[in-house]
Amino acid sequence: MLKLKKKYREEVIPALISELGYKNPMEVPRLEKIVLNMGVGEASGNQRLIDEAAGNLAAITGQKAVVTRAKQAISNFKLKEKMPIGVKVTLHGDRMWEFLERLVSIALPRVRDFRGIPRRGFDGRGNYTFGVKEQIIFLEVNFEKITQMLGMDVTFVTSAQDDEGGRALLTALGMPFRK
Repeated sequence: MLKLKKKYREEVIPALISELGYKNPMEVPRLEKIVLNMGVGEASGNQRLIDEAAGNLAAITGQKAVVTRAKQAISNFKLKEKMPIGVKVTLHGDRMWEFLERLVSIALPRVRDFRGIPRRGFDGRGNYTFGVKEQIIFLEVNFEKITQMLGMDVTFVTSAQDDEGGRALLTALGMPFRK
């Protein structure tokens, strides 16, 4: 069993029951999935950028990325309907726990001048989203093969009913929020 998953079951659940006053262990918020989304702005003119972004995301997560396409045409952006505009990956189960472990312990400390991730990324329902400016903070990305620095959004979907429960869960799992 993964270390972080074991920590959640043995330490986080009892801590959150006492901290937030839950009566039943099934009430405790849990991490349901992690979604990584990488928008590629210049992809409308260059298919190679989409392939590179999909390769980077596959290397980071260990599973194949899905190409996202435009739902409608926007002439100001020279965007046609069903044109590829980004890639995304949804992680569940052991891959989700393994990614979170690598994100917290290896990738985030590699960010230059890192002081913690912002607290304002909660959506009101316990889910949290933050952005990463460069994909090179992950060790799996080959630095020599990168032609363009791409950022990504990382979304943590939790079963929490409110932001307080989501924040308590992510803090207990080791997410380094700003003070």
